[in-house]
Amino acid sequence: MKEGRGSFNVERGPRKEREAQSGMWKGNSPAGSQGAAMEGTGGELGVQGNWGPEDAPGLLARASLTMLPWPLPLASSALTLLFGALTSLFLWYCYRLGSQDMQALGTGSRARGVRGGPVGCSEASGPSPRGPRDPGEGPRTEGLVSRRLRAYARRYSWAGMGRVRRAAQGGPGPGRGPGVLGIQRPGLLFLPDLPSAPFVPRDAQRHDVELLESSFPAILRDFGAVSWDFSGTTPLPRGWSPPLAPGCYQLLLYQAGRCQPTNCRRCPGAYRALRGLRSFMSANTFGNAGFSVLLPGARLEGRCGPTNARVRCHLGLKIPPGCELVVGGEPQCWAEGHCLLVDDSFLHTVAHNGSPEDGPRVVFIVDLWHPNVAGAERQALDFVFAPDP
Repeated sequence: MKEGRGSFNVERGPRKEREAQSGMWKGNSPAGSQGAAMEGTGGELGVQGNWGPEDAPGLLARASLTMLPWPLPLASSALTLLFGALTSLFLWYCYRLGSQDMQALGTGSRARGVRGGPVGCSEASGPSPRGPRDPGEGPRTEGLVSRRLRAYARRYSWAGMGRVRRAAQGGPGPGRGPGVLGIQRPGLLFLPDLPSAPFVPRDAQRHDVELLESSFPAILRDFGAVSWDFSGTTPLPRGWSPPLAPGCYQLLLYQAGRCQPTNCRRCPGAYRALRGLRSFMSANTFGNAGFSVLLPGARLEGRCGPTNARVRCHLGLKIPPGCELVVGGEPQCWAEGHCLLVDDSFLHTVAHNGSPEDGPRVVFIVDLWHPNVAGAERQALDFVFAPDP
């Protein structure tokens, strides 16, 4: 084929092509490079740059020489450094997450404010030495509950935690918002939007109520095996707690969510009944179960329990005349062999107005979950208010 300016000579061999390509890299300056390129292409593409479409294959072949990749060792080192940095960042995040969880749990186990309140006579948890509404106690306790709840959510989920989250953050509660009864003042945890009534219908916990009532003979026999004269002149028998108030005694099978093995072995019928309950708060510091004895003339003035998330079930064992229970201004009385469900977050009073010849009033108390607390909420509250190890 005849050569001409702007035409590509297909008769030139590979050698001519390599010579032209090598000519592009003569010199290091941009001007030198441009001159070398023009020199190497003078016979093929023309020194004046009059290139046509038929020159495209040659131009592409020369342009590809300028796109040289990074050296392989340098790229490998960069990727290794990047991977190491990401791994270190991930490990640091895991460490921070775990340390925050352990800090929240450790603080919760050391703090006394997360306990379900001192376990007094079984009708109510007595106030703490500083009082549940002491300034400074509430914010510290609420902050602790919030930290433990966040630790729970990081491990599991926030699903279904709306009410519990509001309660932990100090949402509307007694004395904090409108529409709350002044006679309902839980000392530690107020779970919002729970139906509030001093006495809960039996059907709300039908299974557990019927199980306890069917176990009445066995539980009464257990009380006879551990009973004493309650005169106060003899040393306190083994297993009985010191009285919180004069004339008020108790023997607990579960105390603040912890089983008392010695007392449970001494009361096998009562322990068997507890194991069969579906809603017993057995893994929560709000949960207690045991015998409560009130002597004639004893009286427990108005007090409130620590939370509205529980319902106290009273099984009457020995009910002499003159015994009275007033919850939220509504009077009630026990009956032997029957259960009474009480929301003890309401202000309540217990009294035994009978004569000494009538003997003590004896009830078996079990803390059950409020029937309107959902399963996910129960699991979260068991985590937040877990008993001390």
